[in-house]
Amino acid sequence: MSEAVFLHYTQAELDRAYDQRAWAANAAEVIASYTTISQTVKARYPFKTEHYGSGDDETLDIYSPAKAGPAGGAPIHVFVHGGAWQRLTKDDSAFPAPAFVENGAVYIALNFSVLPKVRLPDMADQCRRAIIWIWRNAWRFGGDPNRIHLSGHSSGGHLAGVLLTTDWKALGLAASPLRSGLVASGMYDLGPVLLSARSSYVKLDKAEEDALSPMRHLDRVACPVAVAYGDGESPEFKRHARDFAAALKAKVRHPSLLAEGKNQNHFEIALTLGQADGVLGKIALAQMFGR
Repeated sequence: MSEAVFLHYTQAELDRAYDQRAWAANAAEVIASYTTISQTVKARYPFKTEHYGSGDDETLDIYSPAKAGPAGGAPIHVFVHGGAWQRLTKDDSAFPAPAFVENGAVYIALNFSVLPKVRLPDMADQCRRAIIWIWRNAWRFGGDPNRIHLSGHSSGGHLAGVLLTTDWKALGLAASPLRSGLVASGMYDLGPVLLSARSSYVKLDKAEEDALSPMRHLDRVACPVAVAYGDGESPEFKRHARDFAAALKAKVRHPSLLAEGKNQNHFEIALTLGQADGVLGKIALAQMFGR
């Protein structure tokens, strides 16, 4: 009988628990739809690509609402894509834009380098620089720098969690620029992740593991946070969501929310961010507009 390496999981069971494709027979089809829907959106909705840094991958696409916002600018929603820290780009992340621009918000699809081109700490630093760029340049695209909202899915959910637990003062800001967060289907403590087969391509020392585990830095959360997952995800991803939501509720003074997407797997729930009446779309719009 094999020994447990984490909780009740044997090594094989833990590896499977962190392989969402094993839990979603339609994974390839749904992931492909991110790209095809995004291509349709990009053909229909005007957007502008900006560089937030000097690197080739340090770009973002900005979708602004057709109608001008209030004098102070429109609220901004920033999406951090997933892809196991290895795949996808902003070009696969336009699909949520209509839900935001058609409701008077700016939507930004964030781009960054992925493994193995850079390491995970570098990816996090790129995302932080992007948020700072958005905060400093919001006026240029009709956005309100005081109303920046954030979401992320899968490994992007992890990176969004890192952004929500960033020490922004150490980066020169007076306070966090984020007004709400929505983390979906992410991993919030890297300890068990690095015990799984993902350790074959995610290489971190103990200090980096700690720094990039949002669960360990809840004292830095400065806004309401919603945590979501699909009911078709692996039990380990469900545990991450439930544990993170419970810790937020217990330790953070800002409101938190836990939401389950019914009849949705890990990949399907991401598409609901692009649906105003979808589980993620509803949460994101409510965070922005109080609906």
